[in-house]
Amino acid sequence: MLWIMQFPGFFSAAMMMIVLSPSLQSFPPAEAIRSSHLDSYIRLPSFQVSTSPDSQDDRFSFRKAFEFRNADECGFADHKTTGVCDPTLVHAAITLDVQYLRGSIAAVHSILQHSLCPENVFFHFLVSETDMETLVRSTFPQLKFKVYYFDPEIVRNLISSSVRQALEQPLNYARNYLADLLEPCVRRVIYLDSDLVFVDNISKLWSTNLRSRTIGAPEYCHANFTKYFTNSFWSDDRFSGTFRGRKPCYFNTGVMVIDLVRWRRAGFTRRIERWMEIQKSNRIYELGSLPPFLLVFAGRVAPIEHRWNQHGLGGDNVRGSCRDLHPGPISLLHWSGSGKPWLRLDSKRPCPLDALWAPYDLYRHPH
Repeated sequence: MLWIMQFPGFFSAAMMMIVLSPSLQSFPPAEAIRSSHLDSYIRLPSFQVSTSPDSQDDRFSFRKAFEFRNADECGFADHKTTGVCDPTLVHAAITLDVQYLRGSIAAVHSILQHSLCPENVFFHFLVSETDMETLVRSTFPQLKFKVYYFDPEIVRNLISSSVRQALEQPLNYARNYLADLLEPCVRRVIYLDSDLVFVDNISKLWSTNLRSRTIGAPEYCHANFTKYFTNSFWSDDRFSGTFRGRKPCYFNTGVMVIDLVRWRRAGFTRRIERWMEIQKSNRIYELGSLPPFLLVFAGRVAPIEHRWNQHGLGGDNVRGSCRDLHPGPISLLHWSGSGKPWLRLDSKRPCPLDALWAPYDLYRHPH
């Protein structure tokens, strides 16, 4: 498929839509495609109007997804009997936040589209304010899921100011408490941000061998690790000494495979909270929920192929800031950064790669 990179403009965009089209439920992941070969304008696919009841708030108006069924080779499991504790289930956790709800729905849709056994995927939705269960059920009638309330007060006094206000939202920190929120029988979970889509089977990510590690994630050891912490952190051995004997690398916390059994045993939630307490009094970093994870886990992460987190596609919403894909195969596209594809599409100023997110969008635009 690398030959597609040789064609500029709209033809390349059209071919990308064919290669990554969700119309096929399962197919090999796409090869590397760079957005610099695409025109800045892409005509997006049209969507049918939903027949579901109108919502009082347009932000919560989504059309019903098609029904997804397991392939024959998935076998049979009586999920109704065992429920969330069924050992054959794949567990995925994602937040449902008003601001990013459209992205979360698209992420779920993409997972179902590309799963060989979509009925074996169980979703754990983390919420803080709005009752989302009815919305999820009307959009995905056959979905296996549970909604968990995360009390913002748990972390409100632990959150310090960040370089971006969006990073200060309490729900960003719900991932720290998955081991407490989810049922004890859930031994492993894939945590996912709300601004990504799968173009490959989630079961492949689920089967990651974590060896003796608690979390697995794609690592980026070429990144300048020192920039994630302040000068006062690096100049104080009480803090910087935590990395002694480790080879820390940056990893993006928006895609993580987590061993909840090891997490609970080692008490990692409290370790993360402790670093957040130190931050309140010593200002050792400027970002939001990422640095505490780096402090606890960097250098102790089971490496996962980069194909599972093609991150940074959000850029910064400034004209000309559209990002390219990293070289290599693609299994997951992640619009981390302040630019979100649904906002750019609605503003009629999309980045080329936003066209790869659009087919999973179930939002009903108001008439």
